[in-house]
Parts: sequence; C-alpha cells; structure tokens
Amino acid sequence: MSYARHILLVDDDRALRSTLSLALETSAGFRVTVAENADAAMTTALSRTERFDAIVIDLAEPGDGATLCAQLRRKGVRIPVLLLTSACAEEDVVRGLDAGANDYVAKPFRLAELIARLRAQMRAFETSEDAVLVVGPYHFRPGSRMLTDPMDNRRVRLTEKEAAVLKYLYRSAGVPVGRQQLLRDVWGYASGASTHTVETHIYRLRRKIEPDAGAARILVNIDGGYRLAFDRTPAVEMSSCRDMPATRGPTPHPISALAAAE
Repeated sequence: MSYARHILLVDDDRALRSTLSLALETSAGFRVTVAENADAAMTTALSRTERFDAIVIDLAEPGDGATLCAQLRRKGVRIPVLLLTSACAEEDVVRGLDAGANDYVAKPFRLAELIARLRAQMRAFETSEDAVLVVGPYHFRPGSRMLTDPMDNRRVRLTEKEAAVLKYLYRSAGVPVGRQQLLRDVWGYASGASTHTVETHIYRLRRKIEPDAGAARILVNIDGGYRLAFDRTPAVEMSSCRDMPATRGPTPHPISALAAAE
C-alpha cells in the first residue's frame, strides 16, 4: 500500500475548510488534518506524534499566512508550505516567499493546479537533506541515515547503502522493485551482475527494522521484487479531518464552492 501524503490545512473559514479538505482527499488521495487558526496550526505542526508532508495556509487576513509561515520556520518546520490567499499584489507575494513559503497560490484557483503544485513541492522536498519520510512505524531521515519510532523513541542507524535502498523503495510508491533494478540504480552495477549483494543488504535491513525479520511486514517480497508495505495508522489524530457531518450528501464541486465563497 502506498503512503497517502498527509496535508495540514490551516483555514479560518469553516465552509472553505470543509470544502477544500474534502476536495484534497477525494481528488488527490491526500490525508488531511485541519486547523482553524494559527495557534491550532502551531500546536498541530509541532506535534511529536504526528507528521505532515506539506502545509497549506489559507487565512483571511493577507499578512496572517506569512506571519504563521515565518513562525513555523523559526520553530524548525522544514516541510513545504503553500500560502493560499486572495492577496496577489507583488508585495504580498514577496512577503509570503520571504517568510519561507515554498509557493504562493492566488485565489480563485484551479484545484488541479493546487494539487500539482503541492505534489511538485513534496517531490522536491523528498530529495533534500531535511526530508522526513514515513517508513512503516518509523520516521526516516535520509540525510542522517536514521529511523525513529516516535511511539517509543527507538532509533535505528542505517548504513549508507541501507538508507539508499529504503529511499529508493519509498520513491517507488508501492511498486515492486526487482533485484537487478536495485543493483543498477542503487549500486550502479551492470545488468546481469549477481544479486547476492542486494539480498544480503535486505536481510540486514530487515534485522534492524522488522519486529520479526522472518515474517516481514515493512519491507516485503512481492512479484519477484521488494516494496515497502505497511498499513500505518497514527496512534494519535491531532484533529478531525473536516468539520463535516457523518452523513454526506452529493459532493459539491470544489472549485464552484470555493469561487462562491470568495
């Protein structure tokens, strides 16, 4: 199962918050946690039991989004931040980017473009030294070659090649990767070389990360290759995903709803 990217949506308009969070979940497959103001966003973003792949900030006052972004950066938050706002003057854009935002999206916007921008920023971040990736129950920091289990604070230090294998499998998004492909792309070996090196590294990696290395649940064999497969359910949900009733009627068109609210 591929990991659903987790988005923190900060929006002080209840109607927009509900519509946009639903649109991001249904149209992009994201998992969305919402915060209704800057204080709630800071508490949620800095939680040690939850992590996010990106933050979308949509606050009514044009300067509030930039101020919150700057505060998050000062607290060490490095994940992509997108500011979503109706203030699109040049000075507003400059202020937002100077505050540390990765992108600045003016309203009204097209949902497909917002999703594409989010995905582009997350892809770029995953290649950076600041990236923190979810691998099973662990938070994986490729830059420091460290796995941390936030529930018991257990740390697992990896070798350079072990970290490279995990990072490669993570980016395959659940698609099985064959031994020869790992040899070629991780080790740089020509096709036809022995796969014993791969098998040895996988064995050692499982000894480090699996509760039972003989019955792998995180790094599994499938279709003649390997993939990361772990049904990850966060131990603590920081907030409800939406301010929505349990029973929904027909899903509103997200762009129409957002445009009508402007």
